[in-house]
Amino acid sequence: MQPTPYLFFPGTCREAMTFYAALFGKPDSLEIMSMTAMPDDAKAEMGEFDPEAVMHSALAVGEGWIYASDDPDRTAPMSGVSISLDFPTEAEARRVFDALAEGGEVRMPLSPMFWAPLFGMLTDRFGVRWMVAQAAEEG
Repeated sequence: MQPTPYLFFPGTCREAMTFYAALFGKPDSLEIMSMTAMPDDAKAEMGEFDPEAVMHSALAVGEGWIYASDDPDRTAPMSGVSISLDFPTEAEARRVFDALAEGGEVRMPLSPMFWAPLFGMLTDRFGVRWMVAQAAEEG
């Protein structure tokens, strides 16, 4: 069993997941299912919705997955959880941190810590919280 984070966006799911797919070098692994793919009987129960809203999306990230969808009417700002990523090199950790930080808010700059060569925390422009680290060398 492996936990899979499921993110909810206020109408920006497609943009966010497309950005993450490019950032993590996995554009071919991105799957997006719009609300229009929903069976007619299920659509009838939904009431009004944006037909281009994302009903479900999935993106391979490393050995795991991130799932996401739009939830424009019921999504509160994300808080209380962060997605944590460890990278084998300083260059990769900095590249991802800087890309996620663009248009977002750096909560802790990427810097050396006693448990890792580099660690930082931020909230990206889509409201998702991230913890990015350069993995400590084993030994």
